[in-house]
Amino acid sequence: MHADPDTHATPLISSDSHIVEPPDLWERWLPKELLGLAPKLVKDEEGGDAWLYNDGAAPAPLGLVTVTRGRAREDLRWSGARYDTINQGNFEATARVDEMLEDGVVAEVIYSPQRTMRHFMQGTENDLHLGGVRAYNDWLAKEFCAKAPDRLIGIAQMPATGVVDAIAEMRRCKDMGLRGVLVSAWPSGNPNVSEADDPFFAEAQKLGLPVSLHIGLVSRAKVAPKPRTPVDADKAKAAAGTGTGGRQVSTLSGAGLDTMPLLLGEIILTGVHDRFPALKFVSVEAGIGWVPYYAEQMDDRYERNRHWAKIKLGKRLPSEYVRSNWMFTFVLDRYGVQNRHAIGIDNVMWSTDYPHHGCDWPHSRATVAKMFEGVPADERRKITFGNAAALYGIRPAA
Repeated sequence: MHADPDTHATPLISSDSHIVEPPDLWERWLPKELLGLAPKLVKDEEGGDAWLYNDGAAPAPLGLVTVTRGRAREDLRWSGARYDTINQGNFEATARVDEMLEDGVVAEVIYSPQRTMRHFMQGTENDLHLGGVRAYNDWLAKEFCAKAPDRLIGIAQMPATGVVDAIAEMRRCKDMGLRGVLVSAWPSGNPNVSEADDPFFAEAQKLGLPVSLHIGLVSRAKVAPKPRTPVDADKAKAAAGTGTGGRQVSTLSGAGLDTMPLLLGEIILTGVHDRFPALKFVSVEAGIGWVPYYAEQMDDRYERNRHWAKIKLGKRLPSEYVRSNWMFTFVLDRYGVQNRHAIGIDNVMWSTDYPHHGCDWPHSRATVAKMFEGVPADERRKITFGNAAALYGIRPAA
């Protein structure tokens, strides 16, 4: 087992980690009448495993969304990865805990694979949309997190078929032990946040569940309906070799920085926090270095434009809501760590993003030690352990 250098013995909590769906998830958890519409496991152009979604695109390989022990950075590529050769902790909980502890991580906050959720949520009829979301949440709560509930902290995927459905699913997931909710589209189904979403926010506040936004949102209302036809595995042959090139730009460009600031401003400036002052939002995987500048600019634009724009908040500036109602996760952000007090020492949470290619498993301790050079031990502990523990009520076993 590799032992990374670390001058601090503080255990780590990852505030943003993921899974890749196990090969049999849909067969075991999706209603039988919907199985023909589920994603299909096929082969990529190198003989690796890939998921075929009903979006007209090529199969989506496992490569960059999974970890494989011993794979060097120069060997990273989309295709060729297989379920029997990747780390089993990518999709199985017992192995996952072993891999976490090897990395110095005692607990992880688990988010859903968004390319899979898009299959069910975008352009689909309500029964498939809800069926896929519920099947994933059932597997996450009853199988994956249930094997180590003190270490695997599940975040429920929320549907966007209307606030009634979203509230019902949120309550169900809370009862199953999941500790937060992820909104990938506004619960009302509207293209922008609106007062139609208020009943959902009110219930999240009542239940004490943080609301996460992962990089960005996609409005259900802006997606063209897909034909209700079974996913055709034969399409994989025609599309093989064509599906990975378009991903290169988004992989290299720092996704999230173009969308998360806009969502932050939209939520604050529409008065959501005035109506629900105890509700916490979490900006996930968009970094933290941008936050002080954007908060400053929001304050300036609000003061200059609020009268003619007819925007009226409470007696607080937008930046004050950032401090009181938002948490921000990051993977690698040296600039943000250096400027942590400008963001708020209680508002930032480190993460691994395991098992995506941006993680440093099993060397996270070395990465953290380098990134936090010169940071007082108590502040480092808040950011890499304490803030996530407090937000989600995490009390991991020793």
